[in-house]
Amino acid sequence: MTLYIDPPVWPGHGRLWSHLVSDVSYEELHAFAARIGVPERAFERDHYDLPAHRYGDAVRAGAVEIGSKELVRRLTEAGLRRRKGGAGAAPGR
Repeated sequence: MTLYIDPPVWPGHGRLWSHLVSDVSYEELHAFAARIGVPERAFERDHYDLPAHRYGDAVRAGAVEIGSKELVRRLTEAGLRRRKGGAGAAPGR
């Protein structure tokens, strides 16, 4: 089980955010997120958005810290990338 998280550098709603992804399956991603108490509403297409104050929680639970470009590369290579409005895009879980 490997989950990845990028640094909290993405601005939105007055906060900075990270992206949490799996390179294995959405099931693995959802199980990890549930285990650390991330609400389902934080899931967007292929990742969870985590506010900066939750970054450490994900890392302590085992998420591997990587850069944003590497995160997208791993997600894409795993066949789990769902682009906004593109083929394979699916709302919710």
